[in-house]
Amino acid sequence: MSQEIAIYTLTSRLHDEQSVAAVTAEFLNSLGLAHALQGADFCTYGTHPLDLIYVRTGGTEGIFKKLLPQLQKNSNRPFFLLTSGKSNSLAASMEILSYLHQVGGRGEIIHGNTEFVKQRIASLLKVEKALRQLNGCRLGVIGKPSDWLIASKADSDAIKQRLGVELVDIPMQALMEAINEAPLESASVKCALPAVSQALPGAFQILKGLEKVIKDYNIQGFTLRCFDLLEAIHNTGCLALASLNADVVASCEGDVPAMLSMCIARQLVGVSGFQANPSRIDVSTGEMVLAHCTIPFNMVEDYELDTHFESGIGVGIRGRMQPGPVTIFKVSGDLSRVFIAEGTLVENLSHQDLCRTQQFIRLNDASQCRYFLTNPIGNHHIVLPGHHQALLEDFFIQIDKISPKS
Repeated sequence: MSQEIAIYTLTSRLHDEQSVAAVTAEFLNSLGLAHALQGADFCTYGTHPLDLIYVRTGGTEGIFKKLLPQLQKNSNRPFFLLTSGKSNSLAASMEILSYLHQVGGRGEIIHGNTEFVKQRIASLLKVEKALRQLNGCRLGVIGKPSDWLIASKADSDAIKQRLGVELVDIPMQALMEAINEAPLESASVKCALPAVSQALPGAFQILKGLEKVIKDYNIQGFTLRCFDLLEAIHNTGCLALASLNADVVASCEGDVPAMLSMCIARQLVGVSGFQANPSRIDVSTGEMVLAHCTIPFNMVEDYELDTHFESGIGVGIRGRMQPGPVTIFKVSGDLSRVFIAEGTLVENLSHQDLCRTQQFIRLNDASQCRYFLTNPIGNHHIVLPGHHQALLEDFFIQIDKISPKS
């Protein structure tokens, strides 16, 4: 744990080292953060999840300028300048950051009261760890995106360049073969609806087939052209997706931007998220209903099994999430746009004219509802339990100064 945060120091030779060391110990101890103090030796800079440069005194601008070429060679991450504000350290940090901007670099000064600094570092650590976990991640696209997702395309080059995430095309036939090879067993789960009980063995067979594809293609998540299963095997992938989302990202309808949004959320927040369609919106109140026929089992308090809404066949999930704070989130397939809004899950609904899992959400800022009606990023959006706007904004600012506003 102590190696996750490394702190390097910049100190002017004009200052007494003993007194500066005492101030350093007092300041860093006040933060209460586990760290590795590297001092003025920058040889390992760029090798830790989070590297901080503690500007301890003024008169350090020239030292940083001389170090910069080597630091940029070691890492392409932004520079985080930590300062206590003593011995003209804040002024020096401002000069350093201004110079960074002039030469095309990126950075931030971390300064304020103790609680703010602790929270800021904790947030940055989460972002940097998420970026490291995403780098090298392989996400499968099983079958092509559904025909109706005409605006939900993905730029695989941009995703690879900026996140290090690789999209892997997987033919639908590979899944069909894996499903056919899986044993058709009696389901241990019971359901009061006869049609659902009859469909359960096939739904678990789809789950086994997807597990084999995940292993065969060495992927950490996928999006599935799931509606093809309705005609091919007269069943749905809803149960499989709800089950698999506890361990990997599992997205519906071949929606790559939704899958990417879920993957980012998983690394930052710890759950894949509920991929849903906005179904009803009241701009005047900020109230909206989102619905879909599957939701990760690890996001719900309880659930019921029903048929798939549109087709009336297979197995759908009516999951009930704990009412409380939520975040609605979506990123575009080229990472150029992002939407983030916080709100409250007021209640779970069960209307007959919508997909089985339904959430009635009230946004904190009612004006954000206009985004859905004027400039949306496709139809699917991701619902996350809890308020995570600041953390998500930090993430997108870090990957390339993407504006947190849609």
